[in-house]
Amino acid sequence: MPETTPSSVSADSAVQAALSAVEAQRAAVKEFPGKAPAFARALLALGDAQRDAGDVAASEAAYREALDFAAGHELPGDVLASLRTNLATLLDFSGREADSLPFYEEAISNHEALGGENAEVAAQLRNNLAMTYKCMDKFALAEQHYLRALETLENKRGRRSESVACVFNNLGSLYYAAGFPDQAREMFEDGLQIRAEVLGENHRDVAQSLCNLATACHELKDNAAAQQHFEKSLSILESQLPQESRSYEAIATDYIAMLEIIGEEAKAEALKKRVDKVLASV
Repeated sequence: MPETTPSSVSADSAVQAALSAVEAQRAAVKEFPGKAPAFARALLALGDAQRDAGDVAASEAAYREALDFAAGHELPGDVLASLRTNLATLLDFSGREADSLPFYEEAISNHEALGGENAEVAAQLRNNLAMTYKCMDKFALAEQHYLRALETLENKRGRRSESVACVFNNLGSLYYAAGFPDQAREMFEDGLQIRAEVLGENHRDVAQSLCNLATACHELKDNAAAQQHFEKSLSILESQLPQESRSYEAIATDYIAMLEIIGEEAKAEALKKRVDKVLASV
């Protein structure tokens, strides 16, 4: 018999409470149509509770029921925005990227219409949507959403922010995948500069940005710069072992592969020994 943990009991209790609230509001809205927003919010809360409990199918059904209900009722913009946002991310993170697209698009429109802080939420959703389009090889659409997200975040937070650096990094990855290493390098450099200023020179995200930049430099045949960036990245992560062991090993593997490609077999072998020794000691 499976063991029941406190967290699973808590999740089940939350679902049961949300189910009870939905049924109460369902009965109320039949008698008082003005209760429509409360019923939609109850379905939203139920979907959230079922998602947190790991029941993706039930969560999707609750969100969809609320959106179907919304088609015939006047609901506040924030409720519609939340429903579409949560359904989009649920579908996206469940491997149903294509199904998530219309809900991302509608959620973005809802958040932008609300304005204020919701504009930043819309920018983050554009970032998610762009990643999905990139995975589908729809590079032009991905670029469009990344650039819109970048514009919003720069206007709201200023250029010197981690969220802006993240979009620069994602743009770099997009341009690299699309076959434009020059543009990728430029984006990775911008993202690296911001991260180093905001997070500090020795942050793990700075190490990842250095690795990305190294990859673009290698593609552009600037192997001296690529080696320099790889070495700095590994140096940062070495100082943060054992927490960063997986990242350290992954970046070292990329560096070794590059060294072998450019004919630096001796250096690649020496790096392998160094990495094995470092990882064995943590």
